[in-house]
Amino acid sequence: MKILSIETSCDETAAAVIEDGRRILSSVIHTQVEEHKLYGGVVPEIASRRHTESICGVTAAALEQAGLTVGETDAVAVTAAPGLIGAVLVGVNFAKGLALAAAKPLIPVHHIRGHVAANYLAHPELEPPFLALIVSGGHSHIVLVRDYCDYTVLGRTTDDAAGEAFDKAARSVGLPYPGGVALDALSHEGNPAAYPLPTPHAEGAFNFSFSGLKTAVINLAHNAAQKGEPLVAADLAASFCSHVSRILWEKTEQAARHFGCDRLVLAGGVSANSWLRRRAEEGCEKNGWQLFMPPLSLTGDNAAMIGAQAYYEYQAGHTAALSLNGLPTMEITEQF
Repeated sequence: MKILSIETSCDETAAAVIEDGRRILSSVIHTQVEEHKLYGGVVPEIASRRHTESICGVTAAALEQAGLTVGETDAVAVTAAPGLIGAVLVGVNFAKGLALAAAKPLIPVHHIRGHVAANYLAHPELEPPFLALIVSGGHSHIVLVRDYCDYTVLGRTTDDAAGEAFDKAARSVGLPYPGGVALDALSHEGNPAAYPLPTPHAEGAFNFSFSGLKTAVINLAHNAAQKGEPLVAADLAASFCSHVSRILWEKTEQAARHFGCDRLVLAGGVSANSWLRRRAEEGCEKNGWQLFMPPLSLTGDNAAMIGAQAYYEYQAGHTAALSLNGLPTMEITEQF
C-alpha cells in the first residue's frame, strides 16, 4: 500500500510517499527555519503563509521522486493534530482536496503518533508493545504503546516541554533559534558539572517539570550580566543538557522497570539530542534492554513518519470524511 502523506504542523512543509508503513519511496521537506530565525522563534501567521506557498511544489516533488502520480497512490494521509492551527489547516485542506480529486481514502494522523512511527521506518523489526519517550518542542511524554493505535500515557510534563526549555535556555546564553540544536553543539565544549541546577518536583511518579529549571538557567544568565560576572556559555550549555537528559532518562527507566518493558523507543525532535541518546544507550545496555532511536534525519518534523503511522491507522479502519477539521490540541490516546 502506497500512501501520499502531508505534514504542515509547524514550520516544515513536507510530503512523502510511504509503502506499507515501513519503506520510504520519497520524502521532501521545505523548512522555514532561516526566516523564523529572524524573530527568535516560529511566527504562526508567517508559517501558515509559507505552507500555502510551498505545499503544491513539495507534494509534486515527492510524487516525482517516488515515480508515481496521485492516482497511483492508494490513500492520502495528513497531520490533523496537534500543531499551530493555521499551519495544520493548510495541510488538512490540501489533503482533503487531493483525496477528493483522486477518489482516495483520507487518513488523519496524530503528529506525535507520527514521531513514534519514525522508528518503524528506521527499524523494520520493531513492533509493539514497547515503551516510548516522546520529547519535542511542545510535548514530553512517556507512553506505553500496546499496539500501533493503542497508547497509554504514563507520564508527561506538567508545565513546559523539554524542547521549549532547551530553546529558552539557548536564548538566555545568546544562541540563535532553533536553540536546542545550537545548545547541544555548544555543550560539547563545556563542563557538565560547572553549574549545579535544580531538579523541579512534579506530582506523579513519571511526570516531568521543566519550567523551574528553565527559569533557573535564565536567572543565572541574567544575574551574571547584571553583576558583570563572566558566564561560560559552553559550561552552562553542558550543565543544562546533562541535567535535562538525566531527568528524562531516570523517569523513563523507572517507568520501564515498573511496567516490565524491555524495549524502549525514543521519538520527537529532542531525541536528536546527543546527551539524551547517549544516556539512553548506556541505560539500556546496563539493563539489558533493546533501544530503538530514529536517525537524525527522521527526528524532526517530516511527512515520512506521518505516512508510516497512516498505514496502521488505515489497517485499523481510521479514515476520515471530507468534513475533517484540524485541531490545535489532541491527546495521543484519542481517535479522530
